[in-house]
Amino acid sequence: MWNTARSVGIVLAILMCGTGVAAEGVAIYSSDNAPAAPSVDSLPLVEKVSQYGITWTFDAPARVGRFVNGDYYVVGPVTVKEIDPKPRVGAEVTDDELDAREKYMIERDRLKVTERIRHGSMLNPPANDQMAYDSGIKNYFVPGLISRPPYEMKPGDTLVSTISLKVGEKSQFVYHSSGMRAVHDNCPIKVAAVLTCVASPQPADAFRPAYCDRNQTIYLARNLRRNLLPKLQRVDGAADPVKFAEAFQKAWLNTGYFGFDQPMENMPHYGQWVGQAVGNAALLLCMDFAAEEKEPLLLNFVQVGIDYWGAVKSGHPGWEGWGGHGSGRKLPVVLAGYLLGDDEMASPTKAFPKVAFGEDQQTRYGKAWNGAYVVFAGHSGVLAATGQPPRPAWGPYEHLHPSQWDMVWTTKDGKEIEQSNYQSEAYRRANTSCCWVGQGLALRILGLEKQWNHDAFLDYVDRWMTQDDTPFRTVIGKEFGDKNLLDPTKSWNHQGHAGDAWVRAMWDKYRSLSKAPTDGWTKDHGEEAAPLGPSPDALKPGPRRAKLKARLDEAAKKAAAAENPAAPSPAEATRD
Repeated sequence: MWNTARSVGIVLAILMCGTGVAAEGVAIYSSDNAPAAPSVDSLPLVEKVSQYGITWTFDAPARVGRFVNGDYYVVGPVTVKEIDPKPRVGAEVTDDELDAREKYMIERDRLKVTERIRHGSMLNPPANDQMAYDSGIKNYFVPGLISRPPYEMKPGDTLVSTISLKVGEKSQFVYHSSGMRAVHDNCPIKVAAVLTCVASPQPADAFRPAYCDRNQTIYLARNLRRNLLPKLQRVDGAADPVKFAEAFQKAWLNTGYFGFDQPMENMPHYGQWVGQAVGNAALLLCMDFAAEEKEPLLLNFVQVGIDYWGAVKSGHPGWEGWGGHGSGRKLPVVLAGYLLGDDEMASPTKAFPKVAFGEDQQTRYGKAWNGAYVVFAGHSGVLAATGQPPRPAWGPYEHLHPSQWDMVWTTKDGKEIEQSNYQSEAYRRANTSCCWVGQGLALRILGLEKQWNHDAFLDYVDRWMTQDDTPFRTVIGKEFGDKNLLDPTKSWNHQGHAGDAWVRAMWDKYRSLSKAPTDGWTKDHGEEAAPLGPSPDALKPGPRRAKLKARLDEAAKKAAAAENPAAPSPAEATRD
């Protein structure tokens, strides 16, 4: 349980928050035990408050409380005069603290000394990809947004504060660890925390309003319709919901993309891991664990959904499918809305039809070369906002036979585009489909097909889990010399792989609970993927195909030489 200071008068202490929530003694709020909002005078009066290593100090003692997920609110107006760790800007960030990314930018005159920052904060972060928490953030760092205390907060305001990773420091997170700044696409932020300013005290079951929501919509845990969650007998090997709740405990700060802005200790980094985490969490909530064991995960999961919904309502364009990126953002919104009885939240793409979610962008109906009528729409898929592939080289391709992949085609405006179809197929097999299984199964179990509002995704998951792709792997493997596809032991990139063995067990045991057939992917839905990709008669070999042919020819020569070694020369044959 959270250790919240209780006193009358001024508490000259820092309120500390743990990293997780124990199952024992968890309060489960309903209409029968709905807590009243406390009086202002009953709230602790404090000079400072801390969470996740971040301390906010007020210019005068202020009344503070906790939301149901443990995040703090302060009754305003109030001024935050100091933050620890102290935001450091400009020359306060020394040369030896710079990471490789920052040095690269400095060498090209794209980062000035005055624009360096560590441990940054943002008051009312916008619902877009612009931010100024750390100058090591790729793509989305905007120096003009740099700010420092004091922060004058009024009711409706949100202050997001961060701790930056040091160069060489390894992050620690329940879902992955050892991530370091400037390595791969890692975020340079270690952790983030959210302080919300409210006009009046909130009941103990109030969720924190979304950090992008300036209307400050507050949902209540008493309104969660927990009776809609089934209590299916758990399968062997299922994750511990109490431990798994830690992956959702901290705010999922995620208005950017590629993981560049996602604090390494707040949420899973890569989109595949995000998709896997939310799918697994949804399945755990459908199992027969004790209510006290599931409640922390339920509260944290719903809070994540509220945050993503707040971003969408505030104008965020969504999270595109880009290879393995973009998955996992829609399900928390749908499930949170469903359980809270908010129909608009439960079906975000009905309310905002142009918002992007990776699962929808990368699946669509159409005839595939292997006989299926639902396809993976490519590494970058098809945008809901435009109805077109944002990057044509990575758009729909499964309507083409593998012998026609990676060819060059000419668009209507005369532009030649070399396809990257084999790369799309690699992402289909290794980084997307497997992390969609838990999500698709949870949606089927809960009967949320209409709320999801994209049947192609659900039928695609059924295809992934039920279509025998052995003959098709053979074709692709031979066409591109991919030994993994030809190796029956490499199940991680074969259809039917579900990421975790227990998720596969859940599928085998409970997919039949849904009345929806599992063969929807075999039915012609009257849609075609081909118009959004190249037509077979418009293709011609290009550089990529030439390199592939050369590589396969060389491999064939080596294989032939190994099987038929050259006969020894006469001289060699007569040697002693």
